[in-house]
Amino acid sequence: MVNIMEPKLFMVLLGCKPEGRHTEQHDVFFGIGHSLAELKQDMIGFWPEAKAKLHIDAWREVTAVAGHQLKIVPANKQNDQHAAKLFFINLGGYKKGEFDELHYKMLIVADDLAGATRTAKDTAFYKHTGFEGAVSHIDDKYGVDVDDVFEIADVLPVSVKHKFSVQIMPFSAAVEDGMQLGYMPLSKV
Repeated sequence: MVNIMEPKLFMVLLGCKPEGRHTEQHDVFFGIGHSLAELKQDMIGFWPEAKAKLHIDAWREVTAVAGHQLKIVPANKQNDQHAAKLFFINLGGYKKGEFDELHYKMLIVADDLAGATRTAKDTAFYKHTGFEGAVSHIDDKYGVDVDDVFEIADVLPVSVKHKFSVQIMPFSAAVEDGMQLGYMPLSKV
């Protein structure tokens, strides 16, 4: 039985149409709290340029990934340095005749960055979206082309990093979390 008072990791797809843009833009926010509503100010602080136009397009509580159970623990609780880590990867790819770059966002549990990258490159999306001259790729980190993936612990808000850490434990009965999809203004959170 899950204690509803325990904090959880949330993955949120934020969207907005910033001033001067022609199309809606998106970014992924990760936060830890007891509810989505508790993270509202952190989301606004994450994307201040969005101002009142910020909304949620998708979100999920992240409690299980690929046969691993995730638990939020106090930051001072030591984790095994050799323990698996949680990575976020944003795959990009192309289809002939479509004027778009398609994306597939995924969470991966792996021992290191190399393992996470290998897992991502083994997905059907990576293998089947792309062609000569427009190959599939792992999209850049933080909007600049310097890195391919990031560890969730690195992108949590600073205030959260001081309070919590994510503990990952193998658990064969762990069932992937459901996603909530659809436009939701922050005023409804």
